[in-house]
Amino acid sequence: MKMKLCIAVLTGLFGFALSGTATNETTPDTAGSMNAAIFKNLADIKWDKILPELGADSPEISILHVDPKTQATKLLIRTSRAIHIRKHWHTANETHTIITGIAAFACDGKRVEMGPGSFNYLPAKMIHEAWLPANSLTFITVDGAWDVNWIEGPPTAADLTK
Repeated sequence: MKMKLCIAVLTGLFGFALSGTATNETTPDTAGSMNAAIFKNLADIKWDKILPELGADSPEISILHVDPKTQATKLLIRTSRAIHIRKHWHTANETHTIITGIAAFACDGKRVEMGPGSFNYLPAKMIHEAWLPANSLTFITVDGAWDVNWIEGPPTAADLTK
């Protein structure tokens, strides 16, 4: 068992050295599950436009990890322009941890400003909205698959601010 663990660690380190990230998620660990260490540098992750119709002003998303069994998701969202994220809800519980910028969140008639290091928890199906500043970075976890259910439609160019 120790030999298998050493081989798995060395394989992961070798993959990390070659690619800059350890992404060998298909190598079973010693317990037979599909878990493996993952390392990603911010400069190397892939970003996709969340609202492609906004072009370069669209917030961007990077899915960091999805649990193959539960679909629990870890992701980052970054903004190049300040934007109001209209009212919406998610099927699963969601948390936000602010990395850069001062964001505002509103739900249940309350609006709260959150700076770097701040954390919130929103239960599944709780309607909320957010105001993200330009050049913000937010880390999000979701207990299941990440989805967005818009109440009044997705943000448009009218929701972009300076």
